[in-house]
Amino acid sequence: MAEVVRDRWGDHVVMARGERIDARPLPALVAVAEDGDERVGLLTYRVDSNSLEIVTIDAFERGRGIGSALLGGVIELARMEGVWRVWLITTNDNLDAVAFYLRRGMRLVSVHQNAASWSRQVKPSIAETGHHGITVEDELELELLIYP
Repeated sequence: MAEVVRDRWGDHVVMARGERIDARPLPALVAVAEDGDERVGLLTYRVDSNSLEIVTIDAFERGRGIGSALLGGVIELARMEGVWRVWLITTNDNLDAVAFYLRRGMRLVSVHQNAASWSRQVKPSIAETGHHGITVEDELELELLIYP
């Protein structure tokens, strides 16, 4: 798992709102191909008293429902844990991810202006320019409220 996170995120440490988060010790959901022989996705998360934060999510192939399965699995896990909120942070350039989450019922609840720029001071490997040629500056917070 640590190798996958490092390969896909450039490091085992990810940043969110200025916090260094080491993904290695976090619990994870692993998506496995229908034949059971191949890992096709990974989601790491952490839970506090009332929420579950998705720290990393990766579908190794797009368009196969892997991300949807991981998101659905973690929402079910949140229900079992008794938390009322599933949330995550992504950067302002990650428009495909934002669309993915919005289509699945999550809502954009906050824009943390310049947060990616501040995180870059701690983790200089964060790219200046991201998806679609967009300057990576802000962090976007999305959430899904879970009702009993």
